[in-house]
Order: sequence, then C-alpha cells, then structure tokens
Amino acid sequence: MWFDRFDICEAHFMFASLFHGGQGCPIYGKFAQLERLRFRPSPCLSQPSDLQGNARAIYQALVEKHCGIKSTAPN
Repeated sequence: MWFDRFDICEAHFMFASLFHGGQGCPIYGKFAQLERLRFRPSPCLSQPSDLQGNARAIYQALVEKHCGIKSTAPN
C-alpha cells in the first residue's frame, strides 16, 4: 500500500480527535503537529468511516498500537 502525506495527516487527525484525553494528553499534541504541517481536515471528516482506504489503514494501525483495539471492520 502506498501512503501520501495527506493520508497520514488525515489518519492522525481522526485518531487524535477520537482518543485524546484533553490538552494535557500526549495525543492532543498531534493537533499542534498537524497545524505546523498546515493540514486542514475536510469538514466532512467526522468519523473513521469517512476515511479513504489508505488513511483508514493508517488510522486502524494507530488505534491498534496505542489502544490495543483490533478492528473487525473490512478495509
């Protein structure tokens, strides 16, 4: 699978949006990283099912790595 920068940013944005624990949480720091990259998410991006194939795979890997939750949803 081939990933571009947009896929990576979109996946990290979705992960941070759903799993941060407030401003003191290390995951919340992803928003600052994405801001430095000048990433602007689509207004339509509100849940993991809105992600496209590559971004969805990256998101699922982040969830599995950081939260230990394995997805049973098809790719």
